[in-house]
Amino acid sequence: MERMNALDAGMFFAENDATPLQIGTVTVFQGPAPEYPELVRHVFARLRRAPRCLQRVRTVPFHLAHPVWVDDQRFAIEDHVLRATAPEPGAPEALRDLAQAVLSRPLDLTRSPWEVWLVEGLADDRWALIAKVHHCMVDGIAGIDLLGALFDIDPDRAPARPHLWIPEPEPPAWAVLRGGIADRLKGFERQAARLFLPALRDSAAVAGAIPGYAARLAGFGASSLNGPTGPRRRWSRTHAGLDEVDRIRRAFGGSVNDVVLAATARGFRDLLDARGVLGEESTVRAMVPVSVRSSGERGVPSNRVSAVPVDLPCGEPDPLRRLALVRAQMDDLKSRDQAAGPDAFVRLLGAAPGLLAAAAQLALRRRQPLIHTIVTNVPGPPIPLYAMGRRMLELDPYIPIAAGVRVSVGIVSYDGGLAFGLTGDHDAVPDLEVLSAGIRDGIDELLKEAAQAG
Repeated sequence: MERMNALDAGMFFAENDATPLQIGTVTVFQGPAPEYPELVRHVFARLRRAPRCLQRVRTVPFHLAHPVWVDDQRFAIEDHVLRATAPEPGAPEALRDLAQAVLSRPLDLTRSPWEVWLVEGLADDRWALIAKVHHCMVDGIAGIDLLGALFDIDPDRAPARPHLWIPEPEPPAWAVLRGGIADRLKGFERQAARLFLPALRDSAAVAGAIPGYAARLAGFGASSLNGPTGPRRRWSRTHAGLDEVDRIRRAFGGSVNDVVLAATARGFRDLLDARGVLGEESTVRAMVPVSVRSSGERGVPSNRVSAVPVDLPCGEPDPLRRLALVRAQMDDLKSRDQAAGPDAFVRLLGAAPGLLAAAAQLALRRRQPLIHTIVTNVPGPPIPLYAMGRRMLELDPYIPIAAGVRVSVGIVSYDGGLAFGLTGDHDAVPDLEVLSAGIRDGIDELLKEAAQAG
C-alpha cells in the first residue's frame, strides 16, 4: 500500500464525466502488426517493469489522508489491452478518428487506470498503439518512462516471458483509515521540530509568486478559447524536425521551448483569424508545465510538475518579434523561479487532504477565464524504440483539457523529431486542424527567416 502525493490526489479527485483526465500517446509502427495474443503476452510480461499498472486507487474514509495504491484484485490483462481496426483504406485520418474516440472515453477508476489499444488495418504496412493512463498515476515525464517499460532499444531483443502475478490481499477499510491516520501522526512526530520552517518556506514561495502571477493573469485575452466543455474530444497532430528547430535557435538564440511556443503562437493566431476575432493586441495565455522532478525521481510513477503562465503574442504579425517576445517572457520566468509558487501551493494544500480534494474539484471542474490553453513540452527518447521487433515511427502525445480550457497542445521529442499533439473539445473546437496547420506554418516561417539571416 503506497500513498499518493498531493498532486496525484488532486488529479484523481478532479475527474468527472465531462473531464476525463487521462494523458496518452499514439505510436505508429512499421508492420506487420502483431497478433492480438502476442501483444497481450508482451504487455503483461513487461508489467514487472511497471508494477503500478497492476494496482488501483483506494480512497481513505473522510479524506483523512491521500488515497493509496493497492493491488487490483480483479486485474485481467484483457481488460487493459484492447483492439480496433481502422476502416479501409487505413488513411492517417482514420487513425486520428479512432484515437480521438478512444482517448475521449473515461478510464474505469475502480480498476488499474490504463489501457493500450492495438490498431490494425493502417495503410503502408503500418499499425499503431493508442495508450492512455490516468493523470493521477503519471505526469508527462513519468508517462514517457512508463512507455520505456513497454518498448526496447534493441529490435532483436528476445521476447519477455509472462510471469505469475498474485496480488497482495487488499486491506480492509479500517486498516486503510488507520494507516492514513498513522502516516499523518508519524509525519507530525518526525517533523514537529522542523515543520514550521518548511511551511514558512512554502508560504513565502507562494507569496513571492503572487505579484508575478497577478500581473501575468491580468486581463482576459482570447476569451473565445474558454467555455463549457463536453465529454468528447478532437485530436490532431503535426510534426517538425529537431534539426529545423536547431537551425532557428542557431540563427536567433533561445531554447527549443522558445521556438515551439512561438510556432504555437502562430497556430493560435491563425485560429483566431479564422474565427474573425484576431486583433492587434490578441493574446493567448498558456499555462506551461515545468518539471520539478529531481534526477533521483526518474522512473517514479507520480506527478512532479509545476507550471508558469506565458502570454502568446498572437496579435503580432512578425514571426521574429513573436519569438523575441516569447523568449523574453521565458527568460524572466526562469530568473524569478515562478514555478516554485504553484509547487509550494500544492504542498501546502496537501497538508489538509480534505481541503485538497475540494480544491481539486473546484479548480479543474469549474470554468475559469484566465488561462486559455495548456502547452507542455516533454523530452522523449532520442533514439528509435521497438515493440516486438517492429520500429516505432511516430510518437504523438495527447493532453487532457479541464477548467473551461477548450484546447491543449502537447509536444514530445522522439528520434530527431518533434510531435505536436492537439486536443480540443469536440463541439467547441471543430476547427482544430486550423491550429495544427498554423503551428507547422509557424515553424516554416521561422525557417525561412533563418535561411535569409544566414
